[in-house]
Amino acid sequence: MNASFDIAANTYDQSFTNSEIGKLQRNFVYRVVSKHLHTTKKILEINCGTGEDAIWFAKKGFEVTATDISNEMIAVAKAKATFQNLNFIQTDINSISEQFFNQKFDTIFSNFGGLNCLTPNELENFLSSSTKMLSEKGKLILVIMPKNTLWEKVYFILKGKFKTAFRRTKKEVIANVDGTGVPTYYYNPKEIVHLTKTNFECLEIKPIGFFVPPSYLEPFFKKQKRFLQFLTTLENKIKSSSFLSKYADHYILILEKK
Repeated sequence: MNASFDIAANTYDQSFTNSEIGKLQRNFVYRVVSKHLHTTKKILEINCGTGEDAIWFAKKGFEVTATDISNEMIAVAKAKATFQNLNFIQTDINSISEQFFNQKFDTIFSNFGGLNCLTPNELENFLSSSTKMLSEKGKLILVIMPKNTLWEKVYFILKGKFKTAFRRTKKEVIANVDGTGVPTYYYNPKEIVHLTKTNFECLEIKPIGFFVPPSYLEPFFKKQKRFLQFLTTLENKIKSSSFLSKYADHYILILEKK
């Protein structure tokens, strides 16, 4: 999997991070995250990619350890900025609890579908082992892609690609990452809540990209800026909702260790 994301490292910021839709969705995430960091000092980020979120946390004064399986993603992230309170580390999420077994973090954060690269068994193991890395009342803040995204269904149905329109409901999907196939798995909010109910209390679930579209529609919306502004206004009015979250492009889930 690391080789797949190595290939995408040099173009990821251009295709998503710096896109208008990417920036909008990231700002929605930050708005929710900011409400849940009052007792946080140390943050562990999973699947940090090119480091955009880790840098945002570091600028706010948190002590940040940001990890990714891709050496190239880590290299791009390190080249962006240097902070004394920020450390980028290449590591596999499936062994991360072993690497940080003697450390405690106040928040573990994963953005924009990094966890969708995990099989159901791998995801369950990560969610279980994360309790060992969290301090008392520590938080898991996860942004995940659900199964029932309305934008995706409508877009591909209109293009006559009916199989693609319902691809997220399959057990495994091979997603195209710059020409390389990456196994991808989609999880609705109730599945994550069920897997974590023993060790975590669910504080909030909110859609990210219910009205604002997926980033692959950026070329169309570059020419429809007023429409995108209108959709952004609607998105800003959405309150926390488990029901709407399963139909969004992503959703954010806030879990607190019991």
